[in-house]
Amino acid sequence: MTGAGVWVNGVAQAHIAVADRAVQYGDGLFETIRVQQGRAVHLPRHLARLRAGCRRLGILAVPWDTLQREIADLVAQHDAAVLKVIVSRGSGARGYRAEPGQPATRILSLSSLPQRPAGVIDTGVRVMICNTRLAHQPALAGIKHLNRLEQIVARAEWDDPGISEGLMLDCDGRVVEGTMSNVFLVRGKGLLTPDLSQCGVAGVMRSVILDCAAQQGMPCEIRALTLDDVRTADEVFVCNSLIGIWPVTLIDGIGKFDIGETVRALPGLCALAGNSEQSNWYSS
Repeated sequence: MTGAGVWVNGVAQAHIAVADRAVQYGDGLFETIRVQQGRAVHLPRHLARLRAGCRRLGILAVPWDTLQREIADLVAQHDAAVLKVIVSRGSGARGYRAEPGQPATRILSLSSLPQRPAGVIDTGVRVMICNTRLAHQPALAGIKHLNRLEQIVARAEWDDPGISEGLMLDCDGRVVEGTMSNVFLVRGKGLLTPDLSQCGVAGVMRSVILDCAAQQGMPCEIRALTLDDVRTADEVFVCNSLIGIWPVTLIDGIGKFDIGETVRALPGLCALAGNSEQSNWYSS
């Protein structure tokens, strides 16, 4: 996109050291953030997850104030874009053991917003169930670390443009998430969403919806969900920070779903919830 940039540690450049642990081991975290009218949307929530991930991995040498200034400077002149923020443990000697106190690497990049289906709130999307299963790893569950090979393998399972997303199950057959999204079920007047304490990414849009539901007095339960739970849902939707909310109208092998009043109302309710500066983030 015109004016797009890549910054590494505050310098406009598009390369990092081969010895960086992001390259060698995927030792780091990332956030994908929607840019709108010169600001990073829901930035406090994204930073809350990024900080939590850094604490979990023991990446401590991150200059947070500097990172926030760099984000603000990079997005200021862009009306609509995608900002990707990567924090790596930085360069180090060969071997898995990390050197304590080494400076983290900060990588910021801007790209164009992806093309998405028009009018999706009225038409809904078709999804499939992926064969690739998510392994349990509570130490990494919830955070958005750089190791996304399970999602890459799952996304390679289809090339049908009519399929917009794939639902991923864990090794016990429980529904966890989409390849790029979180999943919610509507049952009656309440919401259900998978527990992510064993695997999966706890999304920022998921946290927005959880807060919005609480503000509206809408029951929302976080628990283990099965495909039978999906089959008996009144409505199904997937969400992330870039796409917002997508109603699901067809899941291959499961069935069709209506777009009801709950899913139709949620985008507007979330927009009016006044939580754009909230830093709430829910790891599981």
